[in-house]
Amino acid sequence: MLLARLLDDKFAALYRAGKIHGGVFLGRGQEALSASIGISLKKGDVFAPLIRDAAGRLAFGETVLDAVRTYMGSALGPMRGRDGNVHRGRPQEGYLPMVSHLGAMISVVNGVLFARRFKGLTGMVGAACVGDGATSTGAFHEALNQAAVEKLPLILVVADNQYAYSTPTSRQFACENLASKAVGYGVEAHTIDGTDLAACLKGVGEAVSRARAGGGPQLIVANLLRLCGHGEHDPYDYLDPKLKNSPLGNDCLKLAEEFLLRQKWMAPSRVPFLRNELIHEIEEAVAQAQREPTPDPFAEEWRPLATEHLKEGGETR
Repeated sequence: MLLARLLDDKFAALYRAGKIHGGVFLGRGQEALSASIGISLKKGDVFAPLIRDAAGRLAFGETVLDAVRTYMGSALGPMRGRDGNVHRGRPQEGYLPMVSHLGAMISVVNGVLFARRFKGLTGMVGAACVGDGATSTGAFHEALNQAAVEKLPLILVVADNQYAYSTPTSRQFACENLASKAVGYGVEAHTIDGTDLAACLKGVGEAVSRARAGGGPQLIVANLLRLCGHGEHDPYDYLDPKLKNSPLGNDCLKLAEEFLLRQKWMAPSRVPFLRNELIHEIEEAVAQAQREPTPDPFAEEWRPLATEHLKEGGETR
């Protein structure tokens, strides 16, 4: 969680300095939920994170250097500098690059799970992340319905951060809670406090276990509040002060740190040491990425990734 927060802060600073082209979207306030997803998955599972899932990406195995290389446009990054900075991943490792945050990745995860079923592979699950706004799209409906009918081991995590960009949830849906939508699909739903790390670890972990054991798709709705604008370009002046001052406005990172110290699981002196250690790791990655080449459009001979000389991991079949 701390590494994700510090990495996001660095990306925000680089964006303001004009060093990053494209958008920068921070996961501030969502790290507990995101980290819980990455931690609960294991090798062989599928993970489709979104723009605010830096903590989950890191927990699932993304390196700081991979993230920095993508944002800085390095040709040595996982997307080779060919894609936008939030569309990064390593598909062969089950880490899917984001297509869109508007529900599009649910069907992609379904497709991977189907493919593995056809191959006779078992014991794995797929997690797809969306925001509350995505639940208003047709892609959400179609993919969740498909997962339910086929009893796919899908964990669909909804970060209900109270706004779809600037549209409040009251203008999106009339049901009392987004978990209520699960009933119509025959899907099991769970509502958790997205600001509480322990609640997120328990809720996500149990949903993953149920899906892995054959319980079918699981819908998780985490109530929280993003503690920043939709992106670094967004002043967030539409935020209702009542929400900001409510329990939803609690900083999950601060709450987790206070809990660790209260339980005496970490010495107070360890906090600044850990922070400086992680900052050093991030600064080294940024310095390395800044020295690396960016794609040269005049020398680049672009081909689909399935093409022989670009395909990762072997020959095209």
